[in-house]
Amino acid sequence: MDAHGYFNFGGAITYQKAMLERAQKIVVETCAAMPYVFGQEESIHVSEVDHVIDGGDAPLPELANPAPSDVDRRVAALIAPEIQDGACLQIGIGGMPNAVCTLLCESPVRDLGIHTEMLVDAMIDLVDCGKVTGARKRTDPFQMVFTFAAGSRRQYDFIDRNSRVRGCPVDYTNLPQNIMKNERVVSINNTAEMDLQGQAASESAGHRHVSGTGGQLQFVRGAYASPGGKSFMCLASTYERRGERRSRIVPALAEGNVVTTPRTDVMYVVTEYGMVNLKGKSVAERVKALVSIAHPDFREELEREARERKLMPRGFV
Repeated sequence: MDAHGYFNFGGAITYQKAMLERAQKIVVETCAAMPYVFGQEESIHVSEVDHVIDGGDAPLPELANPAPSDVDRRVAALIAPEIQDGACLQIGIGGMPNAVCTLLCESPVRDLGIHTEMLVDAMIDLVDCGKVTGARKRTDPFQMVFTFAAGSRRQYDFIDRNSRVRGCPVDYTNLPQNIMKNERVVSINNTAEMDLQGQAASESAGHRHVSGTGGQLQFVRGAYASPGGKSFMCLASTYERRGERRSRIVPALAEGNVVTTPRTDVMYVVTEYGMVNLKGKSVAERVKALVSIAHPDFREELEREARERKLMPRGFV
C-alpha cells in the first residue's frame, strides 16, 4: 500500500478493475518486488479491500526472451524498412518482433511511439537506443501505453515509477477506435497457420487451444484504420512435427482450428520468402500471392490443391 492507501496492480492492469467491480469479497496479496506503474485504473484503495495477505518480497517470475532465429531475422529484414518516422508500434511476443526491434535500433528511423497490448523487452531496447520518443503520438504523447508487461527484471525496473510509461485497462489499449487515433500505427503479430484465402489461425492447434485470442484482431483493424497504418502477420513458412517438415500455409485450416483474424482483415503477410499485401485481392490473387511466399518445396502442391478446390479458375496465371 502506498502513502495514500492504494494497492497498485503493477504490470498487469488488463481487466483487474472490471473484475473487482463485480467481486463480492476482495482479497489483496502484496508483493514487495512488484513494480509500481502509473496509469489509468491501475490501483485499488484499501477502503475497498476486505482482506490483505503479506506476500513477502520474493522475486517476480521472468519471461525468457528467445534469441531470433535466421528465419526471424529474414522476416524482420522485410518489415523494418516499412516502418516510418513517427510510427506507433504494437509488437507481439517472440523472436520475430525482437528481431524487428534490433533492426530498428540500427536504422535511421526516429520518433517512434508505443501503444501496445503487451510491453516486451525489445521495446526497452528501442528506448535505450533513442528511437522511442512518442513525440508524434496523438493520444498519450511522449508516453508508452500498454495493458500488461511480461519480461525480464530489467523491464520491471524500467516501468517502476516511470512517468514515461502508462498502464491502462485493456478496453482502452485494445479498442480499435483508440488505436486508430494515432497516425502510422504498425501492428506486428505472429500466426501459426494461414489458409490460401488468408485466414489466420493464431490461438489453437486443431481443437487444442495454445493461447487466448488476445488483441491481435483489434490491433490489425486499428492499424489498418490508422492514417498511414500497416499491419503485418508473420509466420515461418514451415514447422516440424515428428521429424516431418510441414507448411504453415495450407489449402484449408486444420480441423477445429480457430480463425483469429479473418481474411477480410489481413493486410501484409510475411514469411522468410517474401511479403505480400492481401488487401483488395480476389481469392485467386490471394492464392497466387500466398503460394509465392510459401516454402518452395510446397508451392507446386499448394497451387495444385487450390485449383482442385476451385480457388483458382482454369487458365489463371
